[in-house]
Amino acid sequence: MSTPPLPIAPDLLRAVRESCLEAGAIATDLFRPGAKTAARTWSKSGGSPVTEADIGVDTFLRIRLSVLLPEAAWLSEETVDDALRLSRRFVWVVDPIDGTRAYMSGSPDWAVCVALLDEGVPILGVVHAPASEATYTTLRGGGAQKNGSDIAATAITTLGVARIAGPKPMLDALARIEPFEPVDKIPSLALRLARIADGSIDAGLISADSRDWDLAAADLILQEAGGRMSGAAGEAVVYNRATPVHGLLVASGGGLSKPLVSAMQRLRDAQPQRS
Repeated sequence: MSTPPLPIAPDLLRAVRESCLEAGAIATDLFRPGAKTAARTWSKSGGSPVTEADIGVDTFLRIRLSVLLPEAAWLSEETVDDALRLSRRFVWVVDPIDGTRAYMSGSPDWAVCVALLDEGVPILGVVHAPASEATYTTLRGGGAQKNGSDIAATAITTLGVARIAGPKPMLDALARIEPFEPVDKIPSLALRLARIADGSIDAGLISADSRDWDLAAADLILQEAGGRMSGAAGEAVVYNRATPVHGLLVASGGGLSKPLVSAMQRLRDAQPQRS
């Protein structure tokens, strides 16, 4: 059952946006365009990289956002998960630096991401990409903006003219059954979705194993820009589950959603079945 939005939501969005801008400045201090980061780096237990900038931004945002909405629980890539979030109405979902490998290598395609969930549904989202000079913001029902101006996903309905970004193996597989225009992979999943929302590209593919913090803020931005993200069979994306991990996903402007899901289903049907 849906719940009414926070009455203070517009003021809250402005405060969250300002917090993300400050967080982006923290990360930018150690970012080196076109070169290796000045930040200390190491590998987490699963092998994925992390930097001191990730930890610094995470700490800053946890303090700042907890003040803005103390009753909200917390889910972040760089914080040990707390099952308390499963029983809370509001949950902050944070990726301090989405696209850490890009950040480490000097690529501009990284972003600070913050979403607020209400009963598991994103109601507020900010994706701030300092090196790309782009800040995407949204409130549920309030449209999506980039640097303060309204944005909209493209209205195309044909895959043959669609610009699609994603992992090369997924693009190669899709190209065997449908023509389209491939786009270089955008390492930040949030920016992949945000660039669909602002019409820079038409669609994106996301391989299995993404997490709530990669997606929630940009998913709402995409929805408010007239786009849609779903599972490969068209199923809705569900947030704040006990294990916040997702399978293969597809995203596009609204008019391309059904053709893209149909193509992915045909691709799945064409795969050899294991005995």
